[in-house]
Amino acid sequence: MIDILTGQLLADMIISGSNNLANRKIEIDDLNVFPVPDGDTGTNMSLTMLSCTEDVNAARDKGVGVVSKTLSSATLRGARGNSGVITSQLMRGIAKCFANLETCGKAEFAQAMKLAADSAYGAVMKPIEGTILTVARGIAESAVANAETAEDVLDLLRVCVKDGNDALNRTPDMLPQLKQAGVVDAGGKGLICFWEGALSYLETGVIIPREDAASETAAPKAEFKSQEDIKFSYCTEFLIHKAKENADVFKYKTKIERLGDCMVVIEDDDIIKTHIHTNEPNIVLGEALKLGELSKIKIDNMKLQHENRLVSETEVELEAQKEPQPPKKYGFISVAVGDGIVNTMTELGIDIIIEGGQTMNPSAEDILNAIEKLNAENIIVFPNNKNVILSAEQAKNLTDKNVTVISTKSVAQAISCMICFDEDEDLDENIEMFNETVANVRTGQITYAVRNTVVEGQKIKQGDILGIVDGKLKIAKKSISSAFFATVDAVIGDGADNITVFYGKDVYEKDLEEIKEKLDKKYSDYDVSVQYGGQNVYYYIISAE
Repeated sequence: MIDILTGQLLADMIISGSNNLANRKIEIDDLNVFPVPDGDTGTNMSLTMLSCTEDVNAARDKGVGVVSKTLSSATLRGARGNSGVITSQLMRGIAKCFANLETCGKAEFAQAMKLAADSAYGAVMKPIEGTILTVARGIAESAVANAETAEDVLDLLRVCVKDGNDALNRTPDMLPQLKQAGVVDAGGKGLICFWEGALSYLETGVIIPREDAASETAAPKAEFKSQEDIKFSYCTEFLIHKAKENADVFKYKTKIERLGDCMVVIEDDDIIKTHIHTNEPNIVLGEALKLGELSKIKIDNMKLQHENRLVSETEVELEAQKEPQPPKKYGFISVAVGDGIVNTMTELGIDIIIEGGQTMNPSAEDILNAIEKLNAENIIVFPNNKNVILSAEQAKNLTDKNVTVISTKSVAQAISCMICFDEDEDLDENIEMFNETVANVRTGQITYAVRNTVVEGQKIKQGDILGIVDGKLKIAKKSISSAFFATVDAVIGDGADNITVFYGKDVYEKDLEEIKEKLDKKYSDYDVSVQYGGQNVYYYIISAE
């Protein structure tokens, strides 16, 4: 009989459950509806829970209140991805119920399951049934309904796990995409795996060991171009106020494109904004003057900036101790992967880049650490992935600094935001501009299918080349080229003027040249830019605005 849970029992349940979840993360990842090589629900949930085990073990001799508070604090900071954030909120609810308790019985355990589900539902703006939330509620309802009749805490947990599994098996009836793919919800499965591991400990007295003890982390770090990689020294930006009615913008772009790289020209009413990396800013400005008057001219020597940034962290910290620097007006944090994309973001003014993205979502603590490092009055965070937005919001809630999370779902949206950023404007104006930019940028991604499945009635075979448009799988082809151009057509729609393509590290030069040639011919009416991104998972990232 286990009539009460002590701090030691609860700690061992948590560790056993976390280990079981980690051992089955690949099985959970494979349940993701999208058949792309970034299914990471199991990975995110396991890393979230494993972030707490060391601290929980250290608190094991305290009461359940201290153990659960430790659990909540660690998972809130260690949460990765949407599933990890929701999991951390479940643990937060448990901690609220167990606060100040030395032990807990059936009634307290049942109430903890209810508060856990309530906390998770409250953390999601638009709760969707057929997800981990449904399973959490199934467990909670079972706990409350059976608290009096169950023999002890062990018996109650057995019933909760059984009823939670029943709720999990009903998730395909609630979400058509699950039924079409023939899977249950991945997050719900992860939650069941955790509680099955906890139950196993209570039944046997043995903590389930981890099968793979290798730790996985994604520490935040700023990434900068090496000086040898900087081909064009001057980052040149300015506004052209068009004075000539017949200004030939296309001819202007064609001329300056030959003078550098990373060129972006945005035409808005009577203003043309130009950004280019060049060794001849004087010639670029001369071409611009042919169209009209110039303002907000900004020319930065990127090689000198790089040299200034190559100061060791120790030297920076010592200097800061000697003379604290006043905060700058704006600071920027971005989540990204791929050396080309990272370099572009750095050159556009991103202060800290957290390495991560599709295959490794950064934790809330990774983002929080970056926030705390940045000395700025206003800190802007670009998550660049729908699965990182909740973690960024959670990090924001863990600091007293003035942080704004812009809900970017792709690196292309963040890059467009930085191009449009105006340091002279106040925060509200820039936030409004960022949100408008995000709404106007459509994104396509080209990857491959890792398994057979059905998505929205479309049969997908392993090895198919997939086109994802604004987060939805729209295209399935047999070749990269056909998927690429079908995705470009879907992304540009009716109102786009600019097409930007970032190619990944796995793209062959021959294939790239063929695509560039066809792009120039097929989309001659658009401003097309092809840049090295260096990202994994996706052969190409396409943006249109």
